This record gives sequence, C-alpha cells and structure tokens, in this order.
Amino acid sequence: MTDSFASPISLNEIQLWDKMKEKKSMISLEVELTARCNNDCSHCYVNLPADDVDSRKRELTLDEIETAADEAMELGTMWCLITGGEPLLREDFSDIYLTLKKKGLLVSVFTNACLLREEHVELFRRYPPRDIEVTVYGVTKQTYEHITRKKGSFETFKQGLDLLLDARIKVRLKTMAMKSNLHEIEEIAKFCRERTKDFFRFDPFLQLRHDGNELRNQLIRSERLSPQEIVALERSDPARFNALEIQCQKLSNHDSDLHCHHIIHCGAGRGSLSLSHDAKIHLCSSLYDPNCIYDFRSGSLTDAYTKFVPKIRMIDSGNQEFLQRCHICSLINLCMWCPARAHLEVGNMDGFVDYFCQVARARAEAMGITVSIPG
Repeated sequence: MTDSFASPISLNEIQLWDKMKEKKSMISLEVELTARCNNDCSHCYVNLPADDVDSRKRELTLDEIETAADEAMELGTMWCLITGGEPLLREDFSDIYLTLKKKGLLVSVFTNACLLREEHVELFRRYPPRDIEVTVYGVTKQTYEHITRKKGSFETFKQGLDLLLDARIKVRLKTMAMKSNLHEIEEIAKFCRERTKDFFRFDPFLQLRHDGNELRNQLIRSERLSPQEIVALERSDPARFNALEIQCQKLSNHDSDLHCHHIIHCGAGRGSLSLSHDAKIHLCSSLYDPNCIYDFRSGSLTDAYTKFVPKIRMIDSGNQEFLQRCHICSLINLCMWCPARAHLEVGNMDGFVDYFCQVARARAEAMGITVSIPG
C-alpha cells in the first residue's frame, strides 16, 4: 500500500496555489494506477493481490490517464500524484510517468520501494519527480515483515530505498504508527531523519477498507493505537504537538459554520480530485460514499469538477445527532472525523464515530483545554 497522506508543499507553492484557488482552479490530481500490491499489509485500506486478474482488467489505461491529465491541466492543474496499491506493479509505469512529466506536471510518486530497479532510478534521474514518498513500516525485518506479511520484503525495501538515495533522487520518508511498530517508532524516526534531513512524519490514523471487507477491517481496528497512545506519541514530538496546539487555537472558533448544515466543510473537491484505478472520480481519495462517486468512463473530468463536485459539496445533513453533536463541537479540529472517514466507519458521511471523539478528548486534555463536548 502507498499510504495516502498528502505530500508537503513549499512556501512558494502555497502562495501560488492560494492564488489558483481564488480562481477556483483545479490545482492537483491524484491518480491511483492500481489497487494491487506486492505486499499484504495488515492495516491497508485498499490493497488487492498483485495477481488479481479482475482488478487488473478494470485499471485505467494510459490513454485514459492522458485524457484525464489534459483535462486537469485545462482546469489549471500543476501537480499530479501517482499512487496505488503499488504503482510500480504497472508494466507501463514508465510510459505513464513520462506522459505526465512531458506535459509539464509536477509529479510525485508514492511507493513502498520494494519493486524499484535501476531502470526506475534512471527514469527518475533523467526526468526528476517532485518527490518520491516511501513508507517505513519498521527498521527490523521482524517488525517490517510482520506488517507487510510478505517474506523478503524488508530486504527489497532497503535495496530500493538505497537505489533512490544513492542516485540523489528527492525522497521523503514517513510511517504509519500502529500497534505492531509502536515499540520501534523512535528508531523509525531516527532511520528516516538520518536519510532525509528536511522531512519525516507519522500518521496514527488507520483508515478502514474502501471495499468494506469486514475481516480486514477487524484487523485494521486491532492495529489502531488507543487515544492515550496517540497523544503520548504526539507529545513525544514537540514540533508536531506544538503545531497541533496552534491549529486548535486557529480553528476552534467555527461559529460561522454553525448555521450551515452542509456535511462537507473540508477541502475535498476544492482544488483537487482523485481518480481511482477503476476510473472513478472521488472528491478525495477516501470519500467512497456511492452518491459521491463520478464515473469517468461515462463522462469527463471537467464535468465532474465543474458540475458534479459543487452539487456534492452542497449536500445538507438532516441527522440531528450530527448537527447537535459533532457539527457544533469546538474540538472538531482535534478530531479525526471527516465525512469520508465517517462513511467508512459507520456508513454515513454525517455519522458519529466514538473512537474519533475519544481521540479529540484525549488531545484536549493533554493541551489543558476544558471543553464541554456536546453529547
């Protein structure tokens, strides 16, 4: 799996993209080349076996990807993220990458690095990516392969990463924080920071499966950190915890939103879209509510962005539990809740998720914030 946290952006990019947003331009496009993966990570929300024939038949073609990229660029897009599954499983990966690069797009790639070969590195050397992001699940074979559930994956991961680093390709490293690697988090952070001086991040939220597979969802839940473990981990990283406190101070006053019953208040579909491996357009890569999915093969990316997305963003909630609880909670910005995650957790975009609420309460307590949370 190529874990889907957003790639960081530079100050110049932020300033430019802010101007583009004012014009309602579509700034970025995420393209999921495949849901298949060479690993079988216990926490993964999307992965299918590398040899899954049915999934492979549904995958975007090179022509479809090029058409989507052309439409995206007409809408103002500058950045394209290639993700999966494991994108390097695609035999035509190099053709796809070159097609996007030669159009002038800034291209990022999410990969587990296990399938990286010299020919990939030569491609990236000749046509540099904006960055390559690699997730580090552990720094010992035991931990790494316990998570990937693939014998030999730790060695191929190290080999692939070394190829990138030796070639001085811009690499960013990250990790998913979970039960199986919590004991190695400090070592993982050290490993990453020694190899990429400007960047390291971790994500403590494990998302449920897009396909709703309950057996896999049970496994994902078993890997989730408790609210107390999440807070302890965040407090161990002063820079991250300080940023969380600043975010809380900036966003805690959301009175202007209280009289608006729209479910979506985040940036989903505002400046970006996600194109899944099976040619479905999503407002974000996590939003899988059937009513919020657009069929690219029956329409166009332009139609999706200019006509379909605005309608979805206008959907109101009639769920009184949501409106009288989550919607008016001043700790919403400390909470893991969002419409996409709520749908995956409870089947409704405006559903209440107790685990998210517990995390918000734990974070608030750690910051010394005393708040009466509705409900």
